[in-house]
Amino acid sequence: MKDLRTQVAIVGAGPAGLLLGHLLRQHGVDNVIVERRSREYVEQRVRAGVIEFGIANFLEEVGVGQRLRREGLTHHGVELRFDHQTHRVALSDLTEGKTITVYGQQELVKDLIALRLGDGGEILFDVEVSELDGLSGPQAVVRGKGLEDEVRIECDYVAGCDGSFGVATRSVPASALRRHERTYPFSWLGILAQAAPTTEELIYARHERGFALYSMRSPSVSRLYLGVPPTDTLEMWSDDRIWEELNVRLTTEESPKVNEGPIMERSITAMRSVVIEPMRCGRLLLAGDASHIVPPTGAKGMNLALGDIRVLASALVAQLLEGDERLLDAYSATCLERVWRAEEFSNYMTQMLHPSDDDFENGVQRARLRQAVTTREAATVLARNYCDLNGL
Repeated sequence: MKDLRTQVAIVGAGPAGLLLGHLLRQHGVDNVIVERRSREYVEQRVRAGVIEFGIANFLEEVGVGQRLRREGLTHHGVELRFDHQTHRVALSDLTEGKTITVYGQQELVKDLIALRLGDGGEILFDVEVSELDGLSGPQAVVRGKGLEDEVRIECDYVAGCDGSFGVATRSVPASALRRHERTYPFSWLGILAQAAPTTEELIYARHERGFALYSMRSPSVSRLYLGVPPTDTLEMWSDDRIWEELNVRLTTEESPKVNEGPIMERSITAMRSVVIEPMRCGRLLLAGDASHIVPPTGAKGMNLALGDIRVLASALVAQLLEGDERLLDAYSATCLERVWRAEEFSNYMTQMLHPSDDDFENGVQRARLRQAVTTREAATVLARNYCDLNGL
């Protein structure tokens, strides 16, 4: 049995859990991070890639943004393609110079892991947490099993940063939570390709055959998505079919075909929106995907999670070092106001860009798109939410 005592036990070594551990250590708050996967797995897990202006600045302020600034791709606009035409939304012009940074989630995870281990901290990889006890009592206990030992961690608080299917959310009685959920009638087929980006900025395309998104991860790697029926499987999509469909949906009269290359990874992800509230249950604090899911159309998932951590770290420091629990008491309400704004924006982008079987809905979608590219007021709202929703 590996028996530990700490102030905060953090379940999950994704960006949220790792950043929380880093911020708490900066303030002298002892913490342990537990992750069910291996270090190799979490450092190669490809997920989000767009970091908002305010979140990028925050990461730099707390000592995590050096490589992000050096290697991340700074974008001043995005393209919207519909009705076979290309329109650019000038993000920086509409937001007093704000930008987005394209930097893969797995790269941020690598930075945070290296920082923690280099600073003498520990991460318990390959530990499956099975139980959270004492969440309503004077001390919480985290129990799990590693490759060799049982693990028991006694702590003041547990931070659940282990995603929507993790043990943290499952540990709260259903009667204590309110779950709001929407499932969309389509999925995303995503690929990671060894192909140089065709353009310098992200492309969101609404085509009569479906949605497409063109993004990038580096000067030599592209990340692309296709909207597909929820019943589709990877076996139905050969490499040739994927590239053919991407070119059909993304090509316009002004723009050439996309650069193609070997596909390194592929997956199909269901599109859904979820909000679980409250985000605090006694000594358990939920953060990131453990409490909320947004469809990736608005590029808000990782940004929301890191925004939660910015609030949660300050609240835990105030309580554990100063005995002031006011910020912790307000944690859920503070975060949920921002979470619902992100849900609204993500839903807006998703519904606007995915063609429907309903002709009336298709007409509404095109009207919204035309308004976004011809009306400064509408374009400004889109740009502000896209660039810096978590900093508004």
